[in-house]
Amino acid sequence: MILQTAVLSILLCSVQSFTLQASFEKSDESSGNTIEEDDFSVSALIEKANANLGKNPGDPLVMFGDIAVSTDLGNADPCTDDKDKNCKWPKASDGNVYVPYHISNQFSQQNRDTIIRGLESFAQSTCIRFFPFNGQTDFLYIQSRQGCTSYVGRQGGGQIVSLQIPGCIYHQVIQHELLHALGFHHEQNRSDRDQHVRILWQNIIPGLEYAFYKLQTRNLDTPYDYNSVMQYRRDAFSSNGQPTIVPIPDPNVSIGEAFQMSPTDIGRVNRLYRCSMYLLTHEAYYYYSL
Repeated sequence: MILQTAVLSILLCSVQSFTLQASFEKSDESSGNTIEEDDFSVSALIEKANANLGKNPGDPLVMFGDIAVSTDLGNADPCTDDKDKNCKWPKASDGNVYVPYHISNQFSQQNRDTIIRGLESFAQSTCIRFFPFNGQTDFLYIQSRQGCTSYVGRQGGGQIVSLQIPGCIYHQVIQHELLHALGFHHEQNRSDRDQHVRILWQNIIPGLEYAFYKLQTRNLDTPYDYNSVMQYRRDAFSSNGQPTIVPIPDPNVSIGEAFQMSPTDIGRVNRLYRCSMYLLTHEAYYYYSL
C-alpha cells in the first residue's frame, strides 16, 4: 500500500511536470524570429535552421539532418554498439547521472534562460542532472554555431552542441539535441521503423536520402513513437511538398508534431541509464494509461 501510494504520488508529480512543460511549447524563441504556427515542430525548426549547413567551408560534418560526426567516421555512431559503454554518461553513487555543461557567452540572458530551462527539464522526470561545468574532462559545450547540431552520446572532452541564434532556441529543439547527446537517434532511423512508417524515397530532396537510412539502434523494448520529440514530420526533407514519411498501417495518424519529450522519450532515458525510481514511475505510467 505504501509503495502504491508512493508511485501514485510520483505519477502526479510527473503529470504536473508535463503540464508545466506544455506552457513552454510555443513561447521559447527569444531571438526575434517570426515563424508560422505550423512550423513549430522540431523537424521544421531544425530543417529551416540547417538549410544551408554544409554548403560553406568550415561547416561541421552532419548526417541525418542534425547529427554532428567527426571527420573520422569511426566515432560517428558510438551508441549503436551495445558493447561500447563509453557512449553513456557515467552514473554517480547516488543513482543520478551528472552531465556538465558550459554555455557560451554568445547567448543573451534570455537565450540562456531558455537553454537552462531545457537542461533542467530532464531532472523533472529522469535521473539526468545537467550542471554547470567546473573543470570536468567531459562536458557539453553549448555554442551558437552553424545550425542546430549535436553528437550522439558522450564523445569525450568538450563536445559541442550547436544552438544557432536565431532558429534553434526553442524548448523542443533543445531537448532534441540533448537527447542526441545522451545517446539517442531519430525515431525514423530506428532499426524496426519499416514496421511503423513507410519512407517515400521519390519525394526526398536528392542528396538527402541518407537522412532516412536505418541504423542498428537499441530500442530498449520501447514502442515506436509517432509523438516522440525525435520523430521528424511527415514532409521532412521533401522536394515537392509531398510526404516523405507515412505512418503504417494508418497513414492519417499525427506524426512528428511534438513540442516536448513524450512519455516514451522519458521512459527510454530512464531505461538506458537505469534510473530506478523514475523507471518505476514511468512503467507505472504506462500501466495506468492502458
